[in-house]
Amino acid sequence: MRWILFLVLLLALLGSAIGVVALRHESRQIFAALQQAGSERDHANVEWSRLQLEQAWLAEAGRVEREAREQLDMARPEGTGVLVEVR
Repeated sequence: MRWILFLVLLLALLGSAIGVVALRHESRQIFAALQQAGSERDHANVEWSRLQLEQAWLAEAGRVEREAREQLDMARPEGTGVLVEVR
């Protein structure tokens, strides 16, 4: 009877040890995935900031006007005025 109890306890101990090792391994894998996701997030934030700066530069009024004059041969119309119609 003691041998059966000993074997049961030994199997429980081995099962518990294997479970701890498996959970520890899974925990390390999840932590590595978390670190990877954090790195990707940081990279995306840097890219987003760069794109916002580029967009601000591209949308700058002086630059848009200069590009319109140089590349599209556009100019301001002379003698512009606003007509208001009163009804």
